[in-house]
Amino acid sequence: MVTIRASYEGDLRCTAVHEPSGTVLRTDAPKDNEGLGESFSPTDLLATGLATCVMTILGIVGRRDGLDLRGMTAVVEKHMVTEPLRRVGRLPVTVTIPVALDETSRRKLERAAHLCPVHQSILPDIETSITFVYPAG
Repeated sequence: MVTIRASYEGDLRCTAVHEPSGTVLRTDAPKDNEGLGESFSPTDLLATGLATCVMTILGIVGRRDGLDLRGMTAVVEKHMVTEPLRRVGRLPVTVTIPVALDETSRRKLERAAHLCPVHQSILPDIETSITFVYPAG
């Protein structure tokens, strides 16, 4: 179990402290929802959590299999919907793998990405897709 303590600072901003490390994270409401958009919004953190979780799981699999995935990147797009209520509607992720891999390693990584805990925790009505880009050749 991990405890995160959060407090409302006013003006639609919050501060959260990750108790095990003491790391502080601040959020701000987005401009399209009455905020200033000067930091990650709570829904941005959901998108960020998905992208970083996928890469973390791939890093674990890569380490176990002797694959150096340093330089791997992920881009996630957060698409909001307003009907029937305001929520995240889509979270497409594109993962770029910096090293050439054989077909077996690619399949193993792609399967692992879809099993990351954040991906498994997202409601099925939020469309998520994970696209992989590999070096040519």
